[in-house]
Amino acid sequence: MLINSSAMQITPGTKFRDADHYISVFPEDVQKKLQQIRSIIKKAIPAASEVMSYNMPAYKINSVLVYFAGAKNHIGFYPTPAPIEAFKKELASYKTSKGAIQFPLDEALPISLITKIVQFRVEQDLQKGSR
Repeated sequence: MLINSSAMQITPGTKFRDADHYISVFPEDVQKKLQQIRSIIKKAIPAASEVMSYNMPAYKINSVLVYFAGAKNHIGFYPTPAPIEAFKKELASYKTSKGAIQFPLDEALPISLITKIVQFRVEQDLQKGSR
């Protein structure tokens, strides 16, 4: 799990009930960022169900579209590999891997970019679901 700050109230093996429970264990400043990314995602895909997957908040229509997680120095955003490739230029200033993006805690979240990535994932999901 990505959580490794001593200020967090997590013991090994913690199983989160829901996104509220997950967010509640973080320090207040991280909670604000987690609530913000949650709000951005929910606004971009109001029809999605909020679920817990891999012990992280996730958003699902036909399949899971995106996940997010808190870490010591960043918010992890997990939209799967395709949008990371599709938005490579816009993501150039962020640390990325095959399926993850790290948004530093000391920077504003890129609301427009997150919204575009989420909408990209919705389109992928709807195309996949209509087959």
